[in-house]
Amino acid sequence: MNQLKKTFLALGDSYTVGELVETSQRWTMQLIKLYEAENISFHPPLTIAHTGATSGELLFDVQQLHPKGKFDLVSLLIGVNNQYRGYSMENYEIEFAQLVDIAIDLATDKKHVIVVSIPDWSYSPFAKNDKRGTVKISEEVASFNAINKKIAIAKGIKYADITKLSQNNEAELFAADGLHPSGLQYAKWAKEIFSVLKNIF
Repeated sequence: MNQLKKTFLALGDSYTVGELVETSQRWTMQLIKLYEAENISFHPPLTIAHTGATSGELLFDVQQLHPKGKFDLVSLLIGVNNQYRGYSMENYEIEFAQLVDIAIDLATDKKHVIVVSIPDWSYSPFAKNDKRGTVKISEEVASFNAINKKIAIAKGIKYADITKLSQNNEAELFAADGLHPSGLQYAKWAKEIFSVLKNIF
């Protein structure tokens, strides 16, 4: 295994935190394991994320924390809480573009930045009790994803679409709260993200 370990900055919300799963089951940690199988070693990710974070709150956190140096890999997964709270897509587009610019600036190479799509939580048991209804939730998530994908393409960075993987209501794919993914679902995400990133090193 390479002795020089790579660095990883993970920006996001509860999906990056891995709410209600063990640290080892986060998709970020499972991604690292996939790289280790390829003899590429990573330090544990520097994670700037908190449960419930919106794009604006993440932007504030990153600006306040001022992460130092250049990272070999930078991921960005944010927006579900903008959708959940009914925040405007126009503001999301502005804030997301700013976050992408920051991510690019913090990466060793623009090719090492990846945007991860927002999962479709309308398939979760939790969504059944939401007054908006699952169809509306799914449509709104798709609209937010159209924005983040457009920006990722415009900025020339990688994009991992995990949304289709999240469109599955099997109980084993969810944590105890019936909303957040289980380690099993995160494993599926990690494999998809790895497939997009695999050849960057």
